[in-house]
Amino acid sequence: MRPYYLDHRGDCPEQWRAIGWAKGKLYSVIYEEREDDEGEYHHLVTLWKSTKEEKKLYEENS
Repeated sequence: MRPYYLDHRGDCPEQWRAIGWAKGKLYSVIYEEREDDEGEYHHLVTLWKSTKEEKKLYEENS
């Protein structure tokens, strides 16, 4: 089983959703891939406890 599930959410800005475990609970995050003078980095947009649907998605794809 993979430690997380990842899918692409949008192109402008480039956004991704990741679903994974932290301290025994399943969480979902949306983050953006950004770039500055020092290079590429990830910017956290939002974090929440995963819904039942997201848990099912994680289990089916991990």
